[in-house]
Amino acid sequence: MDELLTPDQMNQADRLAIQAGPFDGIGLMRRAGAAVAAIVLKHYPDASVVDVLCGPGNNGGDGYVLARLLAESGLPTRVWAIGTPRTGSDAAIAMRECPMNAEPLAAFVPQPGSVVVDAIFGAGLSKTVEGDVAGAIARCAEAAVPVIAVDLPSGVSGDSGKLFGAAFRANHTVTFFRKKPGHLLYPGRELCGQTHVVDIGIKSEVLETINPSCWENTPRHWLGDFPHVAVNAHKYARGHVGVFSGGPSSTGAARLSARAAARAGAGAVTLLSPANALLVNAAHLTSIILRRTDSIEDCARWVDERKPAALVFGPAAGLDESVGEFALKLVGIATDIVRYIVFDADALTHLSGRRDAFLDAFSQTGAPHVILTPHEGEFARTFPELAADASLSKLDRARSAAVLSKATVILKGPDTVIAVPDGRSAINTNAPAWLATAGSGDVLAGITAGLLAQGMPAFEAACAAVWLHGEAGSLFGPGLIAEDLPDLLPRVLRNLMGGKPAPEAWR
Repeated sequence: MDELLTPDQMNQADRLAIQAGPFDGIGLMRRAGAAVAAIVLKHYPDASVVDVLCGPGNNGGDGYVLARLLAESGLPTRVWAIGTPRTGSDAAIAMRECPMNAEPLAAFVPQPGSVVVDAIFGAGLSKTVEGDVAGAIARCAEAAVPVIAVDLPSGVSGDSGKLFGAAFRANHTVTFFRKKPGHLLYPGRELCGQTHVVDIGIKSEVLETINPSCWENTPRHWLGDFPHVAVNAHKYARGHVGVFSGGPSSTGAARLSARAAARAGAGAVTLLSPANALLVNAAHLTSIILRRTDSIEDCARWVDERKPAALVFGPAAGLDESVGEFALKLVGIATDIVRYIVFDADALTHLSGRRDAFLDAFSQTGAPHVILTPHEGEFARTFPELAADASLSKLDRARSAAVLSKATVILKGPDTVIAVPDGRSAINTNAPAWLATAGSGDVLAGITAGLLAQGMPAFEAACAAVWLHGEAGSLFGPGLIAEDLPDLLPRVLRNLMGGKPAPEAWR
C-alpha cells in the first residue's frame, strides 16, 4: 500500500470502485464512517462527548455516518455543521440518516474531556481556511482536546502538505485506500499525528487504470533490485566507486563518502586525492584505495584504466572556479565509460553558476547519468525558477528539476523526495531529526554511489540509499554524528537482507 494518490486520483479511484461494485457511493461512505468510528472507539472509549464537525461535502458525509454509529454505540455525540450537503448527494443521504440535528459550527465550543472529529474538508480543500472553520480550529487548539481527522486535517493540502491558513493538529488521521502526498510532506505530515490507512472496499485493481507514479519510500518498492553478492564474485565485480577529495584541510567529507560507498557494498572504492592532501588521506585510510589525481588528465587516465561504475564529486571540493571547470570536464571524460556520477555539495554550487553548460553535458550521448543531491538551499540556487514558484509542492519541484536536468534528483530534508525524469517519484518517511548534522549528506552520496556501482537502477538506488541512511540514523539515535553512519550500515543491511526477521512493514 505504498502508492500515493493525489486527491484527484483518489476521486477517480472512488468512481472506478463505484462503477465496478459491489458498493455504491453511499455504501463506500458508510464503510468510511464506520472505519473512523472504530478508531474513535478504540482510542477514546471513555470520551465524555465526541464532537463531530461536518462540512458540506463527502468528508462531512463520512462525519454524519460516524456520528450516527457512535451514538448507536452509546457514546455521547454532538454534531456541528457548516454548509448543507447538495440535494441528492451521498452526503445528503448520510445527513438524513443521522439522528442528531446539527448545530451551527460557529457555536461549537469543545468541553473538557471531549474528543473532536474533523470531518469538514479533508484533502480536497483548495482555498484559505477562515471564518467559522478557523474559529473552530483555534478553539480546539486552545482547549488542547484530542482531534481525529477524516482523510486529512482540514486546512492541509492533500497534494502538497501545505497549509491553507489555519489547520487542525490531529492526534490521528484516518484515510481510505491509499495515502496522499499531503500525509507525508511537511508541514502537513506533522499535523496528521498517527495516520491510519483503512480498507473501505476499493479494490487495488483500480490502480491499473490510475497508474500512480509516486510512492512512499519503503523496501517493498526496491528490494527486488537490491544487490546480492554471488559466491564467486570478486571485488571489481561488486562495483568500483571513485570519490574525489578536496584539499589538505578539506578531506574528511570525501572520506565519509568513500567509507559509506564501501559499507553499502561496493567491492572497491578509490579516493582520488590531490598531491597536497595525499598524506592527510593516507593517515586515515586502510581498505580505501588512494590515488593521486592533480589534473583532469590524471583523472582521465584512471577512468580509462579502472573503468569505475560510479563517481562522487563535490563533498568539500571547494568553490574555486577551477573546481567547477574540473566538474564539467569530468562529465566529458566519463562519457561511454562511467555509468553514474553523484554530484553533491560544492558540485551543486558550481552547477548553479553554469547550469546551462552542465545540463548540456548531462544530455550528451553516452554521458553518465547524474544524481543530484541538493538540500533546499542548494536547490534554490540551482533551480531558482522552481523554488520561487509558490504553486509547486516539494514533490512538484523535485519532479520538474529531474525533467529539466535529465538527472535523478534527491531533494533532501525530513521529507526527502526522490524523482527521475520519467516522472516516477518517492517520498521518504524514516529520517530521524538527528540526521541534520554536518557530513550526513556526504554519507548519503556515498551510499548512493555504492548501490549504483553494484548495478541498481538509478531510481531504486537513490530510494534505497535514502532509506538506509534514515535507518542508520534511527539505530544510533540522539548524539549521532556523520562518522557514526557508515559503521551502522552493516546492521541495517543484515536486518534488511535476512539476518533477522524483517518488520512486516518492510515486506
